[in-house]
Amino acid sequence: MSNVKIITNFEFMENTKANILLVEDDPSLGPLLQEYLEAKGYNTKLATDGEKGSEVFFKGSFDLLLLDVMMPVKDGLTLAKEIRTTDKNVPIIFLTAKSMKEDTIEGFNAGADDYITKPFSMEELMVRVNAVLRRTNKSRASEANEVNFKIGTYDFNSEKQVLQNKGAEQKLTTKESQLLRLLCVHLNEVLDRNFALKSIWHDDNYFNGRSMDVYIAKLRKYLKDDAKVEIINIHGKGFKLLVNS
Repeated sequence: MSNVKIITNFEFMENTKANILLVEDDPSLGPLLQEYLEAKGYNTKLATDGEKGSEVFFKGSFDLLLLDVMMPVKDGLTLAKEIRTTDKNVPIIFLTAKSMKEDTIEGFNAGADDYITKPFSMEELMVRVNAVLRRTNKSRASEANEVNFKIGTYDFNSEKQVLQNKGAEQKLTTKESQLLRLLCVHLNEVLDRNFALKSIWHDDNYFNGRSMDVYIAKLRKYLKDDAKVEIINIHGKGFKLLVNS
């Protein structure tokens, strides 16, 4: 029997094309939630265990994750901790049958933005999904307005596409500036390779990937005069702009 009761008179709050990754091993509940989310305007991918969920996440770009806690192969808490090592921003909502206070605390410590206890109604799920996405969109809107960044001894203006250091000025190309800006927004965090490719080149194919590697090499050259600044490769995941103290 499903842990979700359908509420047919729910008035959907807003239509969206957000990308959601749903990781749920219940063969009845998973497809039901996927169908409902897609009917409400969300692009929804379904994975049936934590290991498959990890594979799908690192190959795509998602605005929200819905993770069941108790799953085979890899549980939701382990998956969330793994994702948080490379992406501290993507919102995560746990779906779980566990209702003890200690379980809730463990979920938030693993990186959750919200926690829904089964059985839950579709209405409750959608209200929480919308609330989390609204908070995330406000944060992204704030980031989108940033144009001035401090990178060690460097000053970078992404709007003017200029990198300055101790009076010296380097004019950047559009793609150099876009890539450096993404690295700055994710300062000291992993910038996912596929996310960067889709954001700037709009396609993560092999040739665009090679092109991005060339731009990364150029940015390293531009930033070489401050020994505390470096762009490192994170194997299989992406890049990280580090400013060491």
